[in-house]
Amino acid sequence: MKAKHLITVCSCALSIAFSATAQQQPHTAPSPVYNDPIYDGAADPVIIWNRQEKSWWMLYTARRANMPTPDVSAYYGNKVGIASTKDHGQTWVFRGYLDLEFERGQNTFWAPDVVYHKGTYHMYVSYIQGARSHWGGKSKIVHLTSKNLWDWSYQGGVSASSDKVIDATLFQKEDGIWRMWYKDDSKGGITMMSESKDLKTWEAAQKPTIAGDAHEGPNVFEYKGYYWMLTDEWHGLRIYRSTDLNTWEKQGLILDTPSKRKDDTPSGAHGDVITFKDRAYIFYFTHPGRDKHGVTKPENSFYQNHRTSIQVAPITVENGTLKANRDQPFDYWLPDAE
Repeated sequence: MKAKHLITVCSCALSIAFSATAQQQPHTAPSPVYNDPIYDGAADPVIIWNRQEKSWWMLYTARRANMPTPDVSAYYGNKVGIASTKDHGQTWVFRGYLDLEFERGQNTFWAPDVVYHKGTYHMYVSYIQGARSHWGGKSKIVHLTSKNLWDWSYQGGVSASSDKVIDATLFQKEDGIWRMWYKDDSKGGITMMSESKDLKTWEAAQKPTIAGDAHEGPNVFEYKGYYWMLTDEWHGLRIYRSTDLNTWEKQGLILDTPSKRKDDTPSGAHGDVITFKDRAYIFYFTHPGRDKHGVTKPENSFYQNHRTSIQVAPITVENGTLKANRDQPFDYWLPDAE
């Protein structure tokens, strides 16, 4: 089995040994692990090792939760935010927002995924022209490249199954072929897949990978002898298991019930899993001001309804499926990548 992002980025099977010091004592995960200090609307996190700075970076959708706006317009016109950590994930520091604009105006960027391949970082991010007050607009996944994670060059749009696609996740197969899974709203909000030999030219699949009820935010990774896909059903994350990346067995949910930790309610949404040799963590976001993920409370202020927090939880494999118990103590430590 081949690692999703070779050795450096989100959801990859890294062969990293923990230092003796790191193993001697447990490290408590902060809760929440991160809040955007400008807009307080961090969502859709992805984690990647920055080779230049020698630190872990978090890229995320920067919603404007503390700026009351009509309907859902705080979810449009977004930039991609950056936070970094130099203490193995204990403290995340806001670094700014990326300038990804490749055409005029203020446009919308959602849910980045980043892979490192042959000396270059490749970002695949959902893009909608302009900003809107209500859900809508054509959406596509665009490709940008960088040598340092700061400066990005536009490489074009990805050939996908329609002009209503968002939420890319990538994984490289053993034969070197890259696969990208994404949500297609034109087909009822299901998961479709495209393939590429070079990360530039993509051939769109015509059959869905995960059909059925609507969902979003697929995330694919390899861990403990299986391939896994998580999808966001807005009441927790659905688990799928595979031995070949082609056929997926539907299992139960994780992060579907509230946690006792601060801001870790009502459920976890749009997660990214980062795996190491003997452990794995999922980074996800919550709407702590709500009783249900997708339902605002009329008695709340706009800010209370829309603020989000990034959380982290351990991923384990028990009885052939994934578990993510964040209410029990767990050792949280992101080792440096080699």
